[in-house]
Amino acid sequence: MLIFLLFFQFADAQLNKIPEGLMSFPAIDKKLDDAKKDLGGFVSALVWKDGKIIYQKNIGTDFNTKTQVPVAAVSEWLTAALVMSFVDQGKISLGDKVSTYLPFFSKYSKGYITIKDCLAHLTGIESEPVRLSNLFGRKKYASLQEEVEEYAAKKEIQSNPGLEFRFSNIGYAIAGRVLEVITKRSFEQLMQERITRPLMMRNTSFSSFGAVNPAAGGMSTAYDLTNFLSMLLNKGSFNGKTILSEKAVTDMQTIYTTPAMIKYAPKAGEGYNYGLGNWIVEANENNIGTVLAVPGLAGTWTMIDKCRGYSLVIVTKGDLGDEKRNLWMEIKSMLDAQLPVTQCK
Repeated sequence: MLIFLLFFQFADAQLNKIPEGLMSFPAIDKKLDDAKKDLGGFVSALVWKDGKIIYQKNIGTDFNTKTQVPVAAVSEWLTAALVMSFVDQGKISLGDKVSTYLPFFSKYSKGYITIKDCLAHLTGIESEPVRLSNLFGRKKYASLQEEVEEYAAKKEIQSNPGLEFRFSNIGYAIAGRVLEVITKRSFEQLMQERITRPLMMRNTSFSSFGAVNPAAGGMSTAYDLTNFLSMLLNKGSFNGKTILSEKAVTDMQTIYTTPAMIKYAPKAGEGYNYGLGNWIVEANENNIGTVLAVPGLAGTWTMIDKCRGYSLVIVTKGDLGDEKRNLWMEIKSMLDAQLPVTQCK
């Protein structure tokens, strides 16, 4: 009997043992377990630091770090990186007018909108608030070309470009179409060639039966998004290969808004400034972000903390209700309590 009990004591210890290389974050485990119902019953969380995964938690049957989910606004971070890869090559610049590549924008009095305006939600073109209902139920355009031409012809200008921030899909659709025009390739092909394939993001795509959606149409996984965020933390490098220049990464993380400029932001982004593709939660004295985040309405949250050198990805099957932002920020605080500031890169 004694031998029998000793065996099960050893077996239980093995079951509760933290896998090699991972750290223990019991407070985060409890927080996610307690929030399971609110998160739709399915959660996958990953924390990456110093070249490896240091925390991993999966909740729900067959839901794990390689489960593909809609990532909504996180798509913008990927699209901004894709655009910056062309800036790195000198094929476009952030200050270029969209009308240089899409001349019909000048015809409809929108000739001064720049690539940067598109990526920073500063086009000035009227837009509807972003909600889950119009995220997945939006009009099905036959192509990105058709969608963008409608924005030019039928949407009014609410402010001069570069002056007012309104979070929407419009700027990213325009930027995506510019890339298609200059390359004569589809947006999905370009994303695969320049971002997802080099970053080994095998389960990430923007494929669509209608027009591709560069702002909110991405499907990805916790594992794939961690690869993308690790590249940003490594100043544009992944597995020894340069995906983006350090300058391109810095440009993405630079503040381009002020609180007075922000006329509409989703609840999860309220109170933050915006860079190119990401919200800037904290910044240094040079207005370069040190904590960057992108909440997706479909329930995905991505974040990097440059001062502590980690990335956090949480994907769920729930939606991003207003209360979820508090949950994610509480989890970040729990991480910060165990991961000291090393250096703000």
